[in-house]
Amino acid sequence: MMRSLPILCIISQFLFFFKTLNGNFILQPVSQTLEGYEYTPQSFSQSESKLEIVNEWKYLDFEYSTFVQRQQSILNGDFVPKNNLPLGIDVHQNRMFVTTPRWKDGVPASLGTIPYPPKESSPAIRPYPNWEAHGNPNSPDCSKLMSVYRTAVDRCHRIWLIDSGIVNATVNLNQICPPKIVVYDLRTDELIVRYNLKTSQIKQDSLHSNIVVDIGDHCDDAHAIVSDVWRFGLVVYSLSKNSSWRVTNYNFYPDPVASDFNVYGLNFQWLDGVFGMSISYNAQSMQRVLYFHPMASFKEFMVPMDVLLNESVWQSNNQENAKYFVSIGDRGYNSQSSTSGVTRNGVMFFTQVHQDNIGCWDTSKPYTRAHLEKLFENGTNLIQFPNDLKVDNEDDESVWIISNRLPIFLYSNLDYGEVNFRILKANVKNIIRNSICNPHNKYINGSKSAFVLIEEGQCY
Repeated sequence: MMRSLPILCIISQFLFFFKTLNGNFILQPVSQTLEGYEYTPQSFSQSESKLEIVNEWKYLDFEYSTFVQRQQSILNGDFVPKNNLPLGIDVHQNRMFVTTPRWKDGVPASLGTIPYPPKESSPAIRPYPNWEAHGNPNSPDCSKLMSVYRTAVDRCHRIWLIDSGIVNATVNLNQICPPKIVVYDLRTDELIVRYNLKTSQIKQDSLHSNIVVDIGDHCDDAHAIVSDVWRFGLVVYSLSKNSSWRVTNYNFYPDPVASDFNVYGLNFQWLDGVFGMSISYNAQSMQRVLYFHPMASFKEFMVPMDVLLNESVWQSNNQENAKYFVSIGDRGYNSQSSTSGVTRNGVMFFTQVHQDNIGCWDTSKPYTRAHLEKLFENGTNLIQFPNDLKVDNEDDESVWIISNRLPIFLYSNLDYGEVNFRILKANVKNIIRNSICNPHNKYINGSKSAFVLIEEGQCY
């Protein structure tokens, strides 16, 4: 009679943690659910205490010269408070920058500042650099700011903007001005660059919504990379050449499986392509790379910066360049991310919009779920749809988050009797001190560790 052998079949995906302690091997499962991944998470009180509420609003207001001017703007329909939503966040010294794209009517200005440290919890936004720089969508002057989505502050004290030129994107996409890159000197608030993207680089229904900046050996050796989230491409702009080129790759496309969102009782589909971008040195390839991911995706990708910044290679056959765009791993189910940022020592932070959380990864380690961590316990309620994230340029770096309940704003109705928008801040060193994302944490609890990923359907 044949003796049956024990077989272990994996019906889901688990991560097992082998730990050596006093020469003994212990097999321990690490918590890993369909909602995402966990690795020795901090307790609710510990993680929440490291997250500072900088500002919060029930609804946004703007800083007018006089009360009468504000009331007249409301009567004219130029300012409709409930139609304003903060989308992008940036910081430079004693100022924070907030973008308010013209998704709906009644947005009087598309970029503004608020003071830091904060003087009040819900300050009015001061248009940047002034009211005169912002155009009126009813009589558009395309030399002015029309609908700024996101910004990038560089180490040369400049702020770069991507102005989509689109108004009423939630109702009837209206491209009233060409998309443009605008740059201001933050020491003088003077305009440095206004560059309209080339017509050949703008597709039907393009939406240019994110921007990152790479600085070479000197401040004039600068490139901006802009994502076209709806037509799945990048536009690279050279400051020294005052010219741009479009980059295409199939990895910029959304994943249909990840395009279905279920948050706050709302179900909607976003086929958003390449979105999150961050630039850092990659130790494995020994070169600077652009890390990127589509919004509708669970995966992370990278491409060498040298490939993107070489204009000549994009004037020929793009298929030959496809091999340089590679997937480096995935974050797991329900792990869609909007934006990301990398610290000077190579720690990436990224939003987790489906989970109201922030994730982190030490870029010197493989991009596996064992090396990814959610920084806050579920249910903190401080983060409600983290939409933008930045790592500042200060000596003691911090990560900044804007939380804005965007799906409710778009598909339902915000309750303006409660807090809807927050700017949050966390010190990088504090938030990753006991984390797998800390480059200095090689082992945990003094024991050497190894990670084995057992895939669904495998039998052992």
